[in-house]
Amino acid sequence: MCAPPKMKNGKAILKQFYNCQILRDGKIMTEDLWIRDGKIVNPERIFYDEKILPDIRIDCHGALISPGYIDLQINGGFGIDFSHNIENVEEGINKVAKKLLECGVTSFCPTLVTSPSETYYKILPRIKRQNGGSRGASILGIHLEGPFISPSKKGAHPEECIKKFENGFATLIDMYGTLDNVCLVTLAPEIPNAMSVINELSKRNIKVSVGHSIANLCEGEEAVKNGATFITHLFNAMLPFHHRDPGLVGLLTSDQIPHGKIVYYGIIADGIHTHPAALRIAHRVHPKGLVLVTDAISALGLEEGVHQLGQLKIEIRKGRAYIAGTDTLCGSMAEMAQCVRILKEATGCSVVQALEAATLHPARALEIESIKGVLNFGADADFVLLDDNLELLSTWIAGECVYTTSKHA
Repeated sequence: MCAPPKMKNGKAILKQFYNCQILRDGKIMTEDLWIRDGKIVNPERIFYDEKILPDIRIDCHGALISPGYIDLQINGGFGIDFSHNIENVEEGINKVAKKLLECGVTSFCPTLVTSPSETYYKILPRIKRQNGGSRGASILGIHLEGPFISPSKKGAHPEECIKKFENGFATLIDMYGTLDNVCLVTLAPEIPNAMSVINELSKRNIKVSVGHSIANLCEGEEAVKNGATFITHLFNAMLPFHHRDPGLVGLLTSDQIPHGKIVYYGIIADGIHTHPAALRIAHRVHPKGLVLVTDAISALGLEEGVHQLGQLKIEIRKGRAYIAGTDTLCGSMAEMAQCVRILKEATGCSVVQALEAATLHPARALEIESIKGVLNFGADADFVLLDDNLELLSTWIAGECVYTTSKHA
């Protein structure tokens, strides 16, 4: 099932997935899925214009077909830390991209946390956008989380590397060296000169997210008016909600957002970083903006026990990563398929809403929803097969099976 031919008699293979349900246009419908040349095709043209039969028919045994998951914030996994893997950048990225297929992730944004300038100069040119396939999930572009953040909300970011925009956008360029492979930047909007930087990044079609910040609501609204479109891991590393000034959380219901503009927000639904009640609040007040992110660290996918990850020794106990010998959490071990299930259980949302938070919404946040995060005609054939419990059965990229579970082999 995982290695069908791509060509027949010199023509692209036509595949028909049947006995399935598919998620399309906000609904789950009983309908076949047709794939050719890595794209989803309209069967009406097959029936009425070409009048041909499929080359391959795949029985899905009642499975649900959803667009593949998209993770906009992942710091590493499987022993690899993107911010510290300086010597073997490509090898590390490829390892994570390959293993993410087992989580149903078909596209992702490798995320670098606050680092010294020389780290960016060494790593950024070597993490390139690339199409996914059997070697791993697609790389949509880099997410730079810092170093232009608030020291008061640094989280696990090293304070000695945090910077200000002393010379505006020129400071940012001096810090990173290149933006060629970057698609998303997290910064604190209250930093002096941040608004001009947000504006310039937006002009270059690089999405701006506000986060690791002590910004008030007014500063958040100003950032949105200057081009910011995203909030980094809502509730985490920002001022808590206050009734007189709700801070960045208030952007979810602000009446100052330009008409027709949606502010998206990442949220970590791992059952640890965000309380189920907080998930419910966010989902109920602004469901269209909810984007599931894992914010996973290098501990993702590792077994229970003590591991040496770079200079940090961590201990994994009962699915949580701690600094070894302590009860201090050191990051997320979430995988996206699990986050989807937790969101549904915590909020009582529909299957469609839970899946779209990991597919359509992140695609819209990057403005790539014409080709990713959907099963529309002409879109990339990146999808997952799921059982009734939203457990992963198999992962497909460009219409090719790139991972299947043992129970679905």
